[in-house]
Amino acid sequence: MDDIRFDDIDGLRARISEDFGEFGAEKEVTQEMINQFADLTGDHQWIHVDVERAKKESPFGQPIAHGFLTLSLLPTLRTSTDYRIVGYGNATNYGADKLRFISPVPAGSKVHARSRLVDIQQKPKGTQVTQEIAVHVVGNDRPALLYRMLVLYHPAQ
Repeated sequence: MDDIRFDDIDGLRARISEDFGEFGAEKEVTQEMINQFADLTGDHQWIHVDVERAKKESPFGQPIAHGFLTLSLLPTLRTSTDYRIVGYGNATNYGADKLRFISPVPAGSKVHARSRLVDIQQKPKGTQVTQEIAVHVVGNDRPALLYRMLVLYHPAQ
């Protein structure tokens, strides 16, 4: 694995790719997780939490995870890369350029993620890294979620 300094703009830009990397670890999305997320957010829509109704009325034939639950799993779905960004003081979530919930994540399924570096920008307060992350239900070619995440890497104070 290569270490690339957060302020090595050319070194980071050399890692920009049209291709996604390898998938990272798998994580099961259980009905219990979905229910706990519903309790935390107050989003108790039946398609997520009412197992019997979802089996009868949902076009998916079972409950599905909230899109934002899938998004919130990203820290546990560490994507696999052949480099590591180093030398920064801290990194802050700077937002998103794009977020799409493309296909459902059924309760009981496993998900995994892969990513690619999309853009590097030098900013007055550090280096902005744009990474596109695709979360897939294991075995599905079509992603469940596509997210262009912006992270600002700050120098040490």
